[in-house]
Amino acid sequence: MKSSTESLSPTRVKLTIEVPFEEFKPNLDKAYKTIGAQIQVPGFRKGKVPAAIIDQRVGRGAVLDEALNSALQGWYTAALQETNTTPLGQPEIDLTKFEDGETIEVTAELDVRPTLEIPDASQIEVTVQDIEVADEDVNEQLDQLRERFATFTEVDRPAAEGDSISIDLSAANKDGSLIDEAQAEGLPYVIGKATMLDGLDEAVTGLSKGESKTFSTTLVGGELKGDEVDVTVTLQDVRQTELPELDDEFAQMASDFDTMDEFRADLVERLTRGKRIEQAAEARDLVLEELVSKIEAPMPEGLAEGELANRRQQMDQQLAMAGLTLEDYLNDQEDGKTVEEFESELERDVRESIVAQFVLDQLVEENEYPLDNDELSQHIMRRAQQSGEDPNSYIQHIMEHNHVPEMISEVLRGKALAALVESAKVTDKSGNAVDLKNLRADGTIGSDEVEASEEQ
Repeated sequence: MKSSTESLSPTRVKLTIEVPFEEFKPNLDKAYKTIGAQIQVPGFRKGKVPAAIIDQRVGRGAVLDEALNSALQGWYTAALQETNTTPLGQPEIDLTKFEDGETIEVTAELDVRPTLEIPDASQIEVTVQDIEVADEDVNEQLDQLRERFATFTEVDRPAAEGDSISIDLSAANKDGSLIDEAQAEGLPYVIGKATMLDGLDEAVTGLSKGESKTFSTTLVGGELKGDEVDVTVTLQDVRQTELPELDDEFAQMASDFDTMDEFRADLVERLTRGKRIEQAAEARDLVLEELVSKIEAPMPEGLAEGELANRRQQMDQQLAMAGLTLEDYLNDQEDGKTVEEFESELERDVRESIVAQFVLDQLVEENEYPLDNDELSQHIMRRAQQSGEDPNSYIQHIMEHNHVPEMISEVLRGKALAALVESAKVTDKSGNAVDLKNLRADGTIGSDEVEASEEQ
């Protein structure tokens, strides 16, 4: 088999495949066996019908078609490997020459990644947020921990903000008819969280055990979304929330430290590491965005249209699950975009993300970044954590569906992007240079000497 490529445009090639008829014979023999097993001829056992009889019964042309259909995918795959061609999407395959006993010729037109002129990343300058851990950040972490270790004491007084209460809810239409799907008993709720219904906090505040109050609200989800209803809330019990003091005893209870000072210092370090990771992510986004903005990239329209359709479908599904239309969603946003503006921005984002992927894939191809099994395993575990799935189930899924090459591509693109960011000039808003070369995945900073010793 011989194959060659012809460039039709920066994003499309024509692949020509020539197969000597002798190489086609194994496919032909297999086709005779397949068809012979499907027909019954008196005097012959099923599957043992001679080729000549099959030609008489079903025709030589049918056999040739069966053999060709089984061979085409293999020829196409082999030709891609031989010519080092990576397709974007499905090809348009045409059988240009097919005569019994003669060399077979097949052509395939397919979209491919264009070769780009990638700007020098060292000329790119971006500014990222400063790393600042404020007292408010630490206190927020401590407040969350205090709530985890909170105790609750039932009290005989009117409900107040911060109390943990148990309530019954009954919603009715304006005509007084009860809404069956909006009846509930024994719901736990914390006053001041505003996580259930607009107006609920105001209604329950001041109620005593066993008392009820009716208020009007607008439902924000489900089939009755947007309907104004009357809700009667009945208070079943009131429990006062008691938070532990921020002292050494709490530090010993909530952490591995003996004193509150040590615990606070550790929280500051943890938050700092998290902000370093956020800063690195911001730098990656900005550098890649700046690089892409400098590139005039030809775009395979089929690829862009397909990705745009996928994005729209995903958003439609998410909105449908939330009981919203696109117009509802946009009306709730502060920027107040129209549908036309949203569509235009979505199309721009799709095209920019495709160009960004082109850039990273080209850099991977040009630089041949190394990849070891530990890096791949760690990436797969991170993806499992992000998905919320059990790691073993996630790994089994990607193995069964052959997603490992996709995982490998993601790791290599990450290496290409890291190299770009390390080459660029990154500063924070205070003017300090941000060196991301030695930033570890956990947000700690290594050193060239440490990294080198670890590799030995």
